[in-house]
Amino acid sequence: MLDRVKEIYGEIDQYEVASKEQLEQFRLRFISRKGVVTELFDGLKQVAADDRRAVGQALNGLKNRAQERFDEFARQIDDQPAGTDGAPIDLTLPTVPNLNGTQHPLSLVRQRIIQIFERIGFNVADGPEIESDWYNFGALNFPDNHPARDMQDTFFVEKDGQQSDMLLRTHTSNVQIRLMERQRANGSSAPFRPIRSIMPGRVYRNETISARAHCMFHQVEGIYIDRNVGFKDLKDTLYHFVKEMFEPGTQIRFRPSYFPFTEPSAEIDISCQICGGKGCNICKHSGWVEIAGSGMVDPQVIANCGIDPEEYTGFAFGMGIERITQLKYVVNDLRLYTENDVRFLRQFEGL
Repeated sequence: MLDRVKEIYGEIDQYEVASKEQLEQFRLRFISRKGVVTELFDGLKQVAADDRRAVGQALNGLKNRAQERFDEFARQIDDQPAGTDGAPIDLTLPTVPNLNGTQHPLSLVRQRIIQIFERIGFNVADGPEIESDWYNFGALNFPDNHPARDMQDTFFVEKDGQQSDMLLRTHTSNVQIRLMERQRANGSSAPFRPIRSIMPGRVYRNETISARAHCMFHQVEGIYIDRNVGFKDLKDTLYHFVKEMFEPGTQIRFRPSYFPFTEPSAEIDISCQICGGKGCNICKHSGWVEIAGSGMVDPQVIANCGIDPEEYTGFAFGMGIERITQLKYVVNDLRLYTENDVRFLRQFEGL
């Protein structure tokens, strides 16, 4: 038995380990439950009683030596550069390039929209996403039980288990009301300053998520309030936006529509960017795609904010950033914006 112990000692001292695989082989060979040291301990009961003490001490020393060598080899492996397994580093190999991130397509379009309007004098305003019924509906000519409220299925906030008058805003028009309130002309000695602002932000509507709709999306609304603002100003502003945002030659048209907070109201269509106006599934084979709603701000809305509608007029418009992005980058499914699919996002690198 002692001769066998000496033989294993020599094998342990001569063993060389240069990789994690070899380290595992050493462990299995010497210190695992099925290793040779364990086998020697199992054979200790067959040793004569007079020799058992000496052999046991020798086996304990062998076990400790095997563990010391294992720990030493493990430290050496940990100190090696990652991935080299002890092999020398070839400095002539090409480096692995760092992959640069990219901005989300909605962020790219949002920034472009802001840039276009800032160049013609609009500033950027923001407001709360959790809003009161007054700012989201009441001040915008949505009376209680008005049928127009059904146009926007709303997420209401509960308080003490009951529905309150707080909600997740369904449009960024609430920011328009807050801006006009801060610019009250009636009863104020301060001169009225024209309002020319856009309001980008998230909005929420209780809709089924599909390729064409989502319960959370992004809007950019705009408002211009001053003396002698007319419908021609609205048309010129939106003509400029379309020419700057889309391809040269893009056609634009205004269609009469209805919104409680504007009168007259119009929806804005552009020639389909997907098919070039020839007709496809995106434009429902009409050649036109709606991008925004607009109109002259209703005098009652202006009055609700403390501004004299006899002296001041204005226009407002609103558009979905997802729809603009869809047309600009040919995105056929709105769900792609929120799924974080790297294959989709990498298509926008360098933009």
